[in-house]
Amino acid sequence: MTDDARAKRTQTLATAAKAKSQAKTAAAEKAIRTLVKRGEPITFQAVQREASVSHAFLYNHPELRGRIERLRAQARPVPAPAPAADERNTLVLALTSQITRLKKQHREEVQALRDALEQAHGENLDLRRELARRSLPGQVQAS
Repeated sequence: MTDDARAKRTQTLATAAKAKSQAKTAAAEKAIRTLVKRGEPITFQAVQREASVSHAFLYNHPELRGRIERLRAQARPVPAPAPAADERNTLVLALTSQITRLKKQHREEVQALRDALEQAHGENLDLRRELARRSLPGQVQAS
């Protein structure tokens, strides 16, 4: 292999890596904006999940890391003064029931999403089979 060809391949790979990194950065920035619009907490895990990038990418990207850390710190609520003992029991009961309700709602939503995904996978499989059936060479198509 000539040095010119090697240099060209190296340049092509470097260009592709840079484009991939820029795309991941753009996806992470979009994810941050989306999370802010939805009022969700900005965390590394939330951004990673929303942007489909790795934790390592976010932590190794100084600008994104700083931005996420600032937004995460801003979102931390200021602790409220401690309620009285009898209020604590009521508060604990209220929060416990709220958490239970939210957990149930979350489980139902996750199950609905899983069901929808399963249905979509089935439809996708049917469509792929139909496409394969229609595109078999030498086979006569029925009208």
